Amino acid sequence: MNPLPDSAQMATWLRQWAQEAGFSGAGITRLDLDPNGLDPDADHLRRWLASGHHASMAYMQRHADLRADPRRLRPDTLSVVSVRLPYRPAAAEAEAVLADPTRAYVSRYALGRDYHRVLRARLLRLGRRLQQAVGPHGYRVFADSAPILEKALARNAGLGWIGKHSLVIQRGEGSWFFLGELFTDLPLPVDPQPPVADGCARCSACLRACPTGAIVAPYTVDARRCISYLTIEHHGAVPEALRGLIGNRIFGCDDCQLACPWNRPAAPTSEPDFAPRHGLDAAKLLDLWQWDEAQWLRRTEGMPLRRLDHARWLRNLATALGNAPPSTAIGAALNRHRQHPDAAVREHVEWALARHANAG
Repeated sequence: MNPLPDSAQMATWLRQWAQEAGFSGAGITRLDLDPNGLDPDADHLRRWLASGHHASMAYMQRHADLRADPRRLRPDTLSVVSVRLPYRPAAAEAEAVLADPTRAYVSRYALGRDYHRVLRARLLRLGRRLQQAVGPHGYRVFADSAPILEKALARNAGLGWIGKHSLVIQRGEGSWFFLGELFTDLPLPVDPQPPVADGCARCSACLRACPTGAIVAPYTVDARRCISYLTIEHHGAVPEALRGLIGNRIFGCDDCQLACPWNRPAAPTSEPDFAPRHGLDAAKLLDLWQWDEAQWLRRTEGMPLRRLDHARWLRNLATALGNAPPSTAIGAALNRHRQHPDAAVREHVEWALARHANAG
């Protein structure tokens, strides 16, 4: 193995290679989440789990120890390179889509190619550049693919601060970016850049903006009320009390980010992989309702939308159609799925039809 360059040189190289790979930032940190040994991030995770805020995401509880101690994930790791990858696409204005109840709102991160693939490929490219510089060594890349407290690592690497909506924020970029990590057994010098100061201060815009009140306290999101969880992770029927609050959001929710003042200056990414596909940045609800399972599978191939199956896609659309202004066209469309084999789809269709009948 070649001798390691000095600290400043290595940090400069890594930022340069990260930029060449399409990342907007990179930093080096250690695996100890709190160098003082107090582990506030692990304590926050344990309290969050004990409160049931993870809802049905049992894997969060199952891998809690790994999240709290990332050294157990890859025992030989000595250093972590944390990176940011901007994703906000040039798309129809989110606020305009949300204000039109006949259109479907898809979270901006999910409009293009599956980010796991994009992020992983670029992290591997960064790993190869590191090997070329210092010689063969063990490393592993993570693209939202392992139980890691990646936001804490990113904060420690100087990539931003954790906002009250629980996402990492960086001045100039807001929170419209993915995080990724490269774990290496090299004792890389910690990036000398200072930690980013918390810029949230007294602002509570994200808490006020959440349609369902899921941000139950600063830095704490209750998944049981979170629209992203309810429309993506949750199986079965959505609690009836929350359906009307979901509006026209059929996959995820960006309201807390849209309300954040730090996101206003964030420019759209030029990454073609994240460009909207099939007009999903402002599609009509009724047009998407017409997609049969074969069409849905074909059109969502390679996209984050595949986190769903076709039945949950219809469940979400039925909720949004129930929140849309009543019309003959919507009523006829809903009636076509009253006998759908999935119980949740049937329940949401009946709810939507009843809602329209009561509105009349």
